[in-house]
Amino acid sequence: MVSSELISTLRGLSRADKFHVMQILISELAKQETDLIQPNQSYPVWSPYDAVEAADTMLRVLQDTENQDHV
Repeated sequence: MVSSELISTLRGLSRADKFHVMQILISELAKQETDLIQPNQSYPVWSPYDAVEAADTMLRVLQDTENQDHV
């Protein structure tokens, strides 16, 4: 939880200082995101292959939409 003192301090900053703080925070977030994927590692990736139920659902929705358009 962010302290009310920190929020009060941030609100008191000039526009340029607020942008500087944002740049620092965004840079930190981006660095954390790149740390999630490590080189020489394997990661599972979902594939639509063999997703028969999903294909059936999509087909049923498309057919329902087509039927509604012709009514």
